[in-house]
Amino acid sequence: MKSKIMLVVMSLALLVSGLFMTSHQETVKAEEKKVYQIGTDVTYPPFEFSNSNNTEYIGIDIDIIKAVAKAENFEVKILPLGFSAAVQALDTGQVDGLIAGTTITADREKKMDFGTPYFNTGAVFVTAQSNDAIKSMEDARGKRVAVKTGTAAANYGMEQAKKYGFTVVTFDDTNSMYQDVLTGNSAGLFEDMPVITYAINQGTALKVSSEANTTGQYGFSVKKGENPELLAAFNRGLEKIKQSGEYDQIISRYLGNDALALQKQQKESESTFGGLLKVNGSALLDGLKETMILTVMAIFFATIFGIIFGLMGVVPSKILNGISTTVIYIFRGLPLLVLALFIYTGIPSLTGVRIPAVVAGIITLMFNEGAYTAAFIAGGIKSVDKGQMEAARSLGLPFGKAMRRVVLPQGIKLIIPSFINQFIITLKDTSILSIIGLVELTQTGKIIIARNLEGFKVWAIIALIYLVIITLLTWASNYMERRLNK
Repeated sequence: MKSKIMLVVMSLALLVSGLFMTSHQETVKAEEKKVYQIGTDVTYPPFEFSNSNNTEYIGIDIDIIKAVAKAENFEVKILPLGFSAAVQALDTGQVDGLIAGTTITADREKKMDFGTPYFNTGAVFVTAQSNDAIKSMEDARGKRVAVKTGTAAANYGMEQAKKYGFTVVTFDDTNSMYQDVLTGNSAGLFEDMPVITYAINQGTALKVSSEANTTGQYGFSVKKGENPELLAAFNRGLEKIKQSGEYDQIISRYLGNDALALQKQQKESESTFGGLLKVNGSALLDGLKETMILTVMAIFFATIFGIIFGLMGVVPSKILNGISTTVIYIFRGLPLLVLALFIYTGIPSLTGVRIPAVVAGIITLMFNEGAYTAAFIAGGIKSVDKGQMEAARSLGLPFGKAMRRVVLPQGIKLIIPSFINQFIITLKDTSILSIIGLVELTQTGKIIIARNLEGFKVWAIIALIYLVIITLLTWASNYMERRLNK
């Protein structure tokens, strides 16, 4: 009897031990999952866009890379950079891979290694439904046409421009390109067939006016010569989801008949200002929160930067004066967009060290706004009558104490209104940081518009938000100025 009990106990012990070891092995295995950062463009439906609640990014590309990752037991972190910034981020090593409706071309293959093509596409010529005069590319001969930067349709449009004498204008986002045609600024545009099909089904007043040029293929890519294991895993995973039928389910989810009916329903729910706010209110508040955080942090560091270089510009040292003048000249002279891209993609290409978008954005604003802050700090101090410093020194105060006790208090009165105005400027300048993928208020607007194509209404709401905040800050500036002048 005892031996039987001992046998049962030992069996249970072995079973529990086995389960524990299996569980532990699975936990370790889960913990060891490789995480890859994948750059994408989240304003390119039906391949990349936000869901109706603005809580996650969806689309053919997003679902494919997530399905592949699951099949191959790795994880992905999606970085919504916009197409141009995503391509640069891949080239500089800021991301491990790129999936953004990227057409495989000979030029791109010089810089990227592509996986197995996952979607065949074609470019078409598109015109406004109301424009009866332009029915084909021949009718648009010699006129202006629009394309989106970096797309296969843009390359096709450039080729046709040589034949028909088009004047080609480029846009960074789809909605702006569509609006350029709808308002009559351009005679037509070139777009990928599945993308324009999605837009027309959403109610955009455009029409296809040419046969599709079905020679393009979309491919997942990594930087040339790097991450071969990720590329191999993508190819294996793509084959697996095709064999299982999951690939066809993904395509049908966004291009099938049920998907088109759902898109129309969602479009109708956001056709009014009230509907837009109801669906996207939380996303807009999140974007505003990100804008305010960036603004406050940038002003904090820009103030420190400005005080240091502003004081260097007024101390009795030609060397320090020269350094201050040079720094202010450089960072005031550089366009903010160029500075942001240089910090986010340029520096990593030299150092090999990734810079998070938030950090790059704050550094960009710190340098730019800090240079302006330094200039008005130096100007405010210099505007104080020189006799004040001379009188303080004649009383035996050293330069530092005379500056701190006599000159600075008078200069601060002149600086504070300019400082608040600089806060307003910084708030508006955060919108430029959408170019490096920061989802602040402007980028939030772009993401919403990519899904519902309600450009006028969305930008009107965002403009109103900015105006309200700027009005409050302007009142604060005027109030401070009145108090200081009493």
